[in-house]
Amino acid sequence: MLAIDIIGAEVLYPDGLSRPPLSLADGLIVDAPVGRAVDLSGFRVLPGIVDVHGDGFERHLAPRRGAMKQMGEGLRAAEAELAANGITTGVLAQFVSWEGGLRGLDFADQVFAAIAEVGPDLVTDLRPQLRFETHLIDLYATLPERVAKWGVAYVVFNDHLPHERLAEGRKPPRITGQALKAGRNPDVHFQMLLDLHARSGEVFAALGPLCDALLAAGVRIGSHDDNTAEARAQWRARGARVAEFPETQGAAEAARSAGDAVVLGAPNLVRGGSHKGNVSALDLVAMGQCDALASDYHYPSPRRAALMLARSGVLDFAAAWALVSSGPARVLGLTDRGRLVPGLRADIVILDAEDRVAATLSGGRVSYMSGDVAERFVAG
Repeated sequence: MLAIDIIGAEVLYPDGLSRPPLSLADGLIVDAPVGRAVDLSGFRVLPGIVDVHGDGFERHLAPRRGAMKQMGEGLRAAEAELAANGITTGVLAQFVSWEGGLRGLDFADQVFAAIAEVGPDLVTDLRPQLRFETHLIDLYATLPERVAKWGVAYVVFNDHLPHERLAEGRKPPRITGQALKAGRNPDVHFQMLLDLHARSGEVFAALGPLCDALLAAGVRIGSHDDNTAEARAQWRARGARVAEFPETQGAAEAARSAGDAVVLGAPNLVRGGSHKGNVSALDLVAMGQCDALASDYHYPSPRRAALMLARSGVLDFAAAWALVSSGPARVLGLTDRGRLVPGLRADIVILDAEDRVAATLSGGRVSYMSGDVAERFVAG
């Protein structure tokens, strides 16, 4: 772990950007100089990005069907991408879904086992999240036990079944490719979807006891893609206090007015809107309906989104950066990070004059460093 005094840089302290030295020792931010100065004039030093939800790691674990046999190597590659984008805490959102394949139960078991095995050896703090499809009712009885075995502390529920088409007995688009990716006969896959849809009436009653069991075990739970205020209220009643990616303004407002956390997708903001036609993340941020921005499927987006918000004047710099640092840390209940305050983890990202990531430190250890900034550290 580094023991240094960063001098000359603009540092984002809780009260805004200023130039007092920032000292790091024993993996923490400390309140007294340690004696080895590193001059980072021309750079900005910011709290490390806490990514509350991302599935961009999937391409590293299985870039082609059946190609990845050493999952630990895939996780190391994923960590390198996270670190290069200023992410110091990464929540890896792994599905257990009727989609099967990379989002099936067997693959999830391998992913969570690999995170438990490899994670402690990595610099970036990697944390598992389970995204669970609500209609997999047959797994409810064993899910709390599985979650405990996997070491998962955060479960998010979603329902991605194409209910309208299934109610009409029509095949969803791209079903053949989806089935083949999962290793299923397309007709068998379609019948499975029809059978799951037919059990919709059982889901509402069964979710309550399942959520109660997870909460009793200390698991944080949330909902994904709420599309109405009523749906959000139902999830809140079950103890789901996080609303990930609400699809409508009404759902987001319902969450915020009830004191629940709202997580939005940074790619939505960067690209100027949802690729599915849902409510604009930019509009919700401007209305104060956002607690955290997440990478979703694109790890560069949290940094880019925060910088866009500041440059456009939607938020001041400190408030914009809080949406990718202290905000997501609060959503996750992580009180030891997200701000540059003595006693907290030395999680920092260093940006160059063009706002590119020059270096990332997680817990006072270098996870990424490139170019001129590396020379400064060596010279210091």
